[in-house]
Amino acid sequence: MYPHERSLVKQLADKPFALIGVNSDRDLEKLREVVKEKNITWRSFWNGPQGTGGPISTEWGVSGWPTIYVLDADGKIRYKQVRGAEMDKAITTLLAEMGHEVELSHSSPPPAGTSQSSVRQRRRSGGGSTSIE
Repeated sequence: MYPHERSLVKQLADKPFALIGVNSDRDLEKLREVVKEKNITWRSFWNGPQGTGGPISTEWGVSGWPTIYVLDADGKIRYKQVRGAEMDKAITTLLAEMGHEVELSHSSPPPAGTSQSSVRQRRRSGGGSTSIE
């Protein structure tokens, strides 16, 4: 999903859009290498040494990976588990509600696979998370 996520971040750079990832790998140093290698340029948080049982996944009730939430401008979860074209439709729908008409296009379809990201319109704080940046 990283190519699709990179494409979204680039195309929506001037819109009220934020992509935020949460990674549940236990080894922070190894994770930093992956972030660099995969060119993850959006804010990404570490779920802590507890991995999948860390504070972010616990607070959000995440029980499977990847879990994707798309939040609206008020911070309400409007879509869950959307990927690829479904994610694009969710994002363009929410942006249109705010008066931002966009058409997303990707050079290649996003690959099937896993990701620790969620699309969020506002940042959630607390939970003892650590930024990977």
